[in-house]
Amino acid sequence: MNDFEVPDGIDVLRVFCGPDGRHGNALGVVRDGRRYPGNESRQVLARKLGFSETVFVDDPERGTVDIRTPGLRLPFAGHPLVGAAWLLDLEVLELPVGDVTARQDGEFTWITARPEWVPARTLERYASVAEVEALPGPPPGEGWLYVWAWEDEAAGRVRARAFPRRDDGIEEDEATGAAAMLLSAELGRALNIRQGRGSQILTAPAPDGTMEVGGRVLLVVAS
Repeated sequence: MNDFEVPDGIDVLRVFCGPDGRHGNALGVVRDGRRYPGNESRQVLARKLGFSETVFVDDPERGTVDIRTPGLRLPFAGHPLVGAAWLLDLEVLELPVGDVTARQDGEFTWITARPEWVPARTLERYASVAEVEALPGPPPGEGWLYVWAWEDEAAGRVRARAFPRRDDGIEEDEATGAAAMLLSAELGRALNIRQGRGSQILTAPAPDGTMEVGGRVLLVVAS
């Protein structure tokens, strides 16, 4: 986040924290979306906050939410929904693409959604964890890129990094639930992903084609 002071009414979370409670992807949650009623006001706030995503809660009882990056609106994203479900204790979140269900399981918050709701991403496998970790920044090219390598294929452990390459100030995304869902769907198995500096994302495919994605959430700033 930049030096912009977080206004009242906005909670700041870290989603997909590691086992030690560190890292995770920062998320802003605007509890009362009516305070920012138009597209322009929401994008201005999301840009000023500087998080990879900010969630505007339009109806806390129905779980209707609006997800914004610093530059655009997203139809679906993983870490904002996991964070909002945890913060608001919701069992259902309403999105334009469909309803997302949520549950708590000990220290983990899980959401269930469909991989086809995820905006397009390129998933690129690297030969080793060392190659993933050696990247100094986004590889050349355009479009959203998720690079990964097996840490332990038999155990389903993956090392990953994410590069939006959107020219919106987010050079690397610390923890990306949507991309984790796509990778899990492509591989057809549950995964334990270590992304970014040390965030942890868990996935679990279901027989009906849906996907669960889960992780730890911590409150950083309370509104």
